[in-house]
Amino acid sequence: MTRALTIRKARLADAQAISDLVNHFAAQGLLLSRDPEDVSQHIRDFFVAESDRIVACCALRTGWADLAEVRSLAVSESHRGQGIASALVKEALREARELGYQRVFALTYVPDFFARLGFVRVDKTTLPQKIWTDCVKCPKFPQCDEVAVAITLGPGEGRAERPRGGERERLA
Repeated sequence: MTRALTIRKARLADAQAISDLVNHFAAQGLLLSRDPEDVSQHIRDFFVAESDRIVACCALRTGWADLAEVRSLAVSESHRGQGIASALVKEALREARELGYQRVFALTYVPDFFARLGFVRVDKTTLPQKIWTDCVKCPKFPQCDEVAVAITLGPGEGRAERPRGGERERLA
């Protein structure tokens, strides 16, 4: 019998499973790879979803004055379509707000997913911190085909940087 799905902060013992999950998608060119040592060094950034095993992960990278990043968002194929990615991003946004961050961004191949959570497309040149920290090390630089998205956080839910219509995705 499969246990209920739990979302929680990652623990050091999760580093290998997180690395394996992220690297599965990195091998497809969808994410940047993360070796277990790197994940271990940044374990406090990660949230995981688990049932009998780690089935999804998401990191909230902090370190810039008012800007944080959602990164390493991965959900195993067997658990897609269950709202896990949305729940992980919402948890990251909750933590960013709690820490006092004003904006959160992501680079993604699925901007519509982030749009459902209130993110809007932004020009990558508005994110020089990311470009000069990580992007210059990426094999796709400077021909990156990811889309930059960002959200401005208020005291309640995340709010889009400009008005948009539509409903937000509900957690399952």
